[in-house]
Amino acid sequence: MNSITDYIKDKKIITDGAFGTYYSEKYDTMELPELANIQYPDRVVTIHKEYIEAGAGLIRTNTFASNFLNLDCDIEDVKENISAAVKCARRAVAESKKDVYIAADLGPVPNDNMFNKELVISQYVESVKCFLDMGINIFVFETFSDLSEINEAIEIIGDNGYIITQFAINQFGYSSTGLSAAKLVECADKNQYIDVVGFNCGIGPGHMEQIIKSVRKNTAKRFSGIPNAGYPEVLSGRMVFSNKNADYFADKICDIASAGADLVGGCCGTTPNYIKSISEKMNITQSESTYISNKETTSKNSIINNAFYQNKEGKMLIAVELAPPMDSNAEKLMSAARYLVDKNVDVLTFPDSPSGRTRADSLLMAEKVSRETGMCVMPHLCCRDKNAIAMRAQLLGAHINGINNFLVVTGDPIPSVVRNSVKSVFNFDSVGLMNIIDDMNKEQFDECSMVYGGAINQGRPNLDVEIQRVKKKMEAGATFFLTQPVFSHADADRLRTIKEETGARILCGIMPLVSLKNATFMKNEMTGINVTDEIISRYRKDMTKKEGEQTGISIAREIIEKTKDFVDGYYFSFPFNRVYMIEPILENMVD
Repeated sequence: MNSITDYIKDKKIITDGAFGTYYSEKYDTMELPELANIQYPDRVVTIHKEYIEAGAGLIRTNTFASNFLNLDCDIEDVKENISAAVKCARRAVAESKKDVYIAADLGPVPNDNMFNKELVISQYVESVKCFLDMGINIFVFETFSDLSEINEAIEIIGDNGYIITQFAINQFGYSSTGLSAAKLVECADKNQYIDVVGFNCGIGPGHMEQIIKSVRKNTAKRFSGIPNAGYPEVLSGRMVFSNKNADYFADKICDIASAGADLVGGCCGTTPNYIKSISEKMNITQSESTYISNKETTSKNSIINNAFYQNKEGKMLIAVELAPPMDSNAEKLMSAARYLVDKNVDVLTFPDSPSGRTRADSLLMAEKVSRETGMCVMPHLCCRDKNAIAMRAQLLGAHINGINNFLVVTGDPIPSVVRNSVKSVFNFDSVGLMNIIDDMNKEQFDECSMVYGGAINQGRPNLDVEIQRVKKKMEAGATFFLTQPVFSHADADRLRTIKEETGARILCGIMPLVSLKNATFMKNEMTGINVTDEIISRYRKDMTKKEGEQTGISIAREIIEKTKDFVDGYYFSFPFNRVYMIEPILENMVD
């Protein structure tokens, strides 16, 4: 039997249909089909054989939901389930006496609110290792919304397997993390180990054909199109698909193949009858599969540069944070903003409900300041409170109102005292949100792009992890970084290392503490801010307000002196919006 790499060069491959929905229909059960790998192996073998007899040239193991969360077990039990599934697939192929490819099937591990991303990533890694140990070298990652959680597993497979990666999108061409079909294809195209990219689930064949026609030109990799039978209705808590449109479905699959799909088949609602109809209608003995990349190679010279740092090469950039109010009275903030108009500040930035405590919306606050003062503004956007739909809507509204600079952060968690009544969202982290903005820049803001940066936590225990994180953000389009406040030589040295390793544009965080109480609070209650004992010792309990501020100003000047040879600017956060402290800090600073 030829390798799948050689076979797919000049032939189309038909996969099986939906194992899960067909199993539930055939055996009238609400139990996970994956449990049958051990409990009812004959059932699994029977379904595989039905799809093979219908004309499938590739079957997927019954392991879509074989993970520790869905099976409610430990990793060793998951491996046992995977092993049983592989044995069932091999038995089915042997009994059918036909040349059929067997692919490991991996679906998303439920990870609401990104509860434990590292644990989920390790599940994919352990699963692919188990498949490799079983001698399986074709892998189907399907129904994913992006690559963020499976990149490591894909690297583990590397050149030792044939990797098919399929994303789930809606009829408008977006995944649940807000990425467009074009962006998803672009991301997969950049991964050297992915052999086939495409779509499955979420949509019916009509919408999938339209989307494939739109994005097929964006990659030279082989392409897959495996839609649902159509759109279901919910009866008694169960998704029910029509089973009367197999002839129509097969016609649309032929159209999908003509649009450039090399691997075709069925997802939810498709039975062996659907695969039989496809097999009868498709001429799979010859296909040209000549789709090559037709990516735009010309750049637009007319793109408007909105960056707050435009035309300021060689100048130390200055950003000042103004915390939105916790009530509806914005006069103190507006007064601070008006004061900073002529103080050589390049951008005013507004945190997004820091520490998970409600403040006025950062974007709306930025819009008001921009409108009333004319200053360049940059709201923070965090991933805690909004799903992809709401985030895209907010970005569209921001662009309409001329807000085009953003600091993108994952966001602080909600305080534990209110977690029972207020839920986080966390559809994605800061890198995921950056990818959405990058996507929107190409799809919707191509003539007036948004500019965004990320945060640096130089105090992270493992500096290498933070360096890799900065690099990932830069790959996702981040063009500048704001850091946590620096208070020590150690912090400055770590920041210097990050600069040397990444070449990032860095604005060093400066927080001029104003009293012993202020300094002690920041040291003991604010995670991620490293206020040293040496800093605390410079404040006295009996200091006047002026003495406290002067101490903060002196420390800020010292930090600037330590860092001015390698940073690109400074990011000031003044306690209690005491922005007037900026003048004595900056008066002797030389660009």
